[in-house]
Amino acid sequence: MPDTPTPATLHKNPSTAPAAATPSSSDSSKPLGERGRTALAVGVVEKIAGMAAREVSGIHALGSGLSRTFGAMRDRVPGGKSSIGRGIKAEVGEKQTAIDIALVVEYGVVIPELARQVRENIIDAVERMTGLEVVEVNIAVNDVHLPDEPDVEEEEEETPSSGQRPKLR
Repeated sequence: MPDTPTPATLHKNPSTAPAAATPSSSDSSKPLGERGRTALAVGVVEKIAGMAAREVSGIHALGSGLSRTFGAMRDRVPGGKSSIGRGIKAEVGEKQTAIDIALVVEYGVVIPELARQVRENIIDAVERMTGLEVVEVNIAVNDVHLPDEPDVEEEEEETPSSGQRPKLR
């Protein structure tokens, strides 16, 4: 019966070690920080992208009109949590991610330039914070907010407080 190599003999005499037991084939040869796997939830990438997009001036809101309306109602429910990732959808793999974002822009901004800034900011933040490669950021501009248009949240605050329910549109 051949002698079973010990870890000490493997490191001293790698040429006599069997091929299957070489240090490069086991996880113990990896640095401590690389042992194991890190899984990122889709919501993590969406929140990072949402925060990065909001840093760019010229964006009025994220999401389509319907998602903003439901989000505003959800924000007002006691115990409800606001969604920073509203209007953002991400696909997350082991090493790459793709992001779709829906925007409402302020009137007067140059949309192609705004889209470039948003894309760059999202890619920088997501890649820096997660280590994932961002393969694409697709931007859909769903609306332009005019200066004299009220916000969805402002409309809800201006409802009569006489105890009557506001009329639904």
